[in-house]
Amino acid sequence: MSLIVLYSLMFIGGYVSAAGLGLTCPDWPLCPSGILPNSEYLIEWVHRLVAAITGALIISTTVICWITKNSTRKIKITGTLSAIFVSTQITLGAIVIDLKLQALLVAIHLGIGIILFAMVLLTTILVFRLNDIEISS
Repeated sequence: MSLIVLYSLMFIGGYVSAAGLGLTCPDWPLCPSGILPNSEYLIEWVHRLVAAITGALIISTTVICWITKNSTRKIKITGTLSAIFVSTQITLGAIVIDLKLQALLVAIHLGIGIILFAMVLLTTILVFRLNDIEISS
């Protein structure tokens, strides 16, 4: 689930960036209209909402990786890196807005997003691989 929501977030973020909507909601974390946006801020607000949900899912996944007794060291490492990168992404997203879409920071935000996706994908693959080993044993 984390992987699917993360992919959706990246898709929405790409749309926000390509459509030039990154500063339609110039405050962070909320838009000027408060918790619920008006139509002017909707797209950027959805991006932030999905980012918050993604962060919660990835951090939850990391916790589960650590408390599940048969999680391997690789799963714990990739899960932990996912949590670190998602926290970095959320912080960097706020800085990108605060600094008015400074190009280098936007590029770094994209790059870390790709690394985050790779870590979540790797965690997912390792978990499914572990499950396959357990089922066949």
